[in-house]
Amino acid sequence: MPDYDTLTKTIASLTQGEDDAVALMATVACEVHHFDARFDWTGFYRVTGPEMLKIGPYQGGHGCLQIPFSRGVCGAAARTGEVQLVADVEAFDGHIACASSTRSELVLPVFNEAAELIAVFDIDSDQPDAFTAEDATHMAAILKSVFSVVTK
Repeated sequence: MPDYDTLTKTIASLTQGEDDAVALMATVACEVHHFDARFDWTGFYRVTGPEMLKIGPYQGGHGCLQIPFSRGVCGAAARTGEVQLVADVEAFDGHIACASSTRSELVLPVFNEAAELIAVFDIDSDQPDAFTAEDATHMAAILKSVFSVVTK
């Protein structure tokens, strides 16, 4: 089992006092990417306009530059405001293959202090069925703690 207590404490220490969304995203993406070998790509897609996500800070290979809310796993997380835990991306209707190596995904909505969606956090794995509900619960708690200080 991954040591989420240590990850939570590390991210809290690194982000303490920071309220800039991009700086926070860069730090979280880096720490999470290096946290677990299952995590092949980690990054944020920022809400930049009506129903549109654009690539933000990330770790790993290239990502899609923009994703409409109407497409893919990231779009589903943005559109519904709900965590998307996808064991097999090939079975997800409308999956966008930004990287051909991706087999499973965990995508979490990211909200600011005013409970407005500001981004989604995408974790991809080159392993099928790599993520659990426990991963989702811990990541959601980390994101809530870090981004609740962002005002815009």
